[in-house]
Amino acid sequence: MGNTMVEKNIFISHIHENDEKLEPLQKLLSKYELDTKDSSIRSGKENKAKDENYIKYTILAPRIRWASTMIVYISEDTKDSEWVNWEIELAYKLGKRIIGVWGHGEAQCEIPENLKKYGDALIPMHGEEIVNAVLHKSPIWREPCGKNIPNHTITRANC
Repeated sequence: MGNTMVEKNIFISHIHENDEKLEPLQKLLSKYELDTKDSSIRSGKENKAKDENYIKYTILAPRIRWASTMIVYISEDTKDSEWVNWEIELAYKLGKRIIGVWGHGEAQCEIPENLKKYGDALIPMHGEEIVNAVLHKSPIWREPCGKNIPNHTITRANC
């Protein structure tokens, strides 16, 4: 990479059990000169709202709309999260770039259904590859070990 930090607005879709793994992800990106401004919600910063529609459309949707890219942190339980799948679908409808990133040690887990449908890239936890996926539009699909897998062709919706 060059000598200048590139700033990107991102939303990291994840389950709260993985909150502690997001800071190391952002530090990794910073090492590769990508300064991320993350609008996702983490434990300790959550609100007291209980109404699902209020949370989705008043709190989460503006944060996803603000971001240019969504990173989906993949772990064993991510695939079962209705919230993560909803966030991915909204990002797709808004025309956002959607990148799945395998968490460390998550080689055998399934990915969220909406990431399979709408994702632009799926890559291992490797800083340079994540930065390339965020900055470039070419689809990159890799297993956690780095082996290439068939690319997905996604047709973007213009809503």
